[in-house]
Amino acid sequence: MSDSLFNGIHYFRIPVVDLSESVVWYSECLKLKLRFNRGDLAVYELETGPLLVLVEADKDSRGHFLKNGQTEFSVGFTTSNLNNLYEYLISQDVNVEPMEEDEGHQFFHFYDLSGNKLQVHN
Repeated sequence: MSDSLFNGIHYFRIPVVDLSESVVWYSECLKLKLRFNRGDLAVYELETGPLLVLVEADKDSRGHFLKNGQTEFSVGFTTSNLNNLYEYLISQDVNVEPMEEDEGHQFFHFYDLSGNKLQVHN
């Protein structure tokens, strides 16, 4: 039995500049399943893990942070076919950084319409 006070992570919140535009992008481009949109926030569910919540926020808000002056992501996705996803996002004109590998672990970063830096790995 664990002494932890918490059971898990229920959701992650990402600030977006235009919620309506972002809902279309996350639904159509990323093909995420929209659970509901209440106007000031939208909730997405994935096959596993916590929910992803988009929240309309101030135009300068971002869901990432800086480390040594470099942008670091806060949300990391997984996929079963990294190469196909990479090519697909490029074909959708998504801002995608080059594929990287670290000790056999492949990943890449991409940006949503609000400029949030996200990661996906295999």
